Amino acid sequence: MINSIIDISHYNVFQSMTDAKQAGILGILHKATQGTGYFDPTFLNHRDQILASGLLFGAYHFGIAGDPEAQADFFLSKVGKDTLIVLDFEGNPQGQDMSLLEAEQFVHYINQVTGRYSGLYSGHAIKEALANAGITQPQQTELSNCWLWISQYTTGQPLVPKIWSEWTLWQYTDGAAGNPPYDVNGIGRCDRDYFNGTEQELTDFWARNSG
Repeated sequence: MINSIIDISHYNVFQSMTDAKQAGILGILHKATQGTGYFDPTFLNHRDQILASGLLFGAYHFGIAGDPEAQADFFLSKVGKDTLIVLDFEGNPQGQDMSLLEAEQFVHYINQVTGRYSGLYSGHAIKEALANAGITQPQQTELSNCWLWISQYTTGQPLVPKIWSEWTLWQYTDGAAGNPPYDVNGIGRCDRDYFNGTEQELTDFWARNSG
């Protein structure tokens, strides 16, 4: 398990990618889109800086209620098919939440278009949605084909929903809640994540899940 990934959005300010890399950061996941109309205004500039620094780069889409295929098309039009991609499935403070069915339709469509499943980021939302639907086995939902990025600010290992055998990424802090460390040199406080493996396994994982 290595503490080498961060996830960011327009709320974060880059000061030095070199400092972040020297501090042990190996990869960065960036918010790209939300719904079918919002595109993070810092995405392109931050992506260029991240890639120029030699760090691994990925992008995530914040899912909301509404046409999941249209959301997936919008997302892919901004990030391309060759990027490591994730569906962010959590409560929507600005409107209606994406449903479990819509999440399944989103990842199904992503797989049809790209030939691979996206990751799924979630915490309490996915546990609650699966419980409400009575889903306890992988074969009951297509979401089980996604690699899991679990959000859980806990002192021990995160609890994984039964449809997955293990987690791939673990967001252990938002820069305030959860255990330290919170800061990253060159970026400051931010969401930080463990990868469930070694540095070489991280590189291989990223390659498999990019185009």
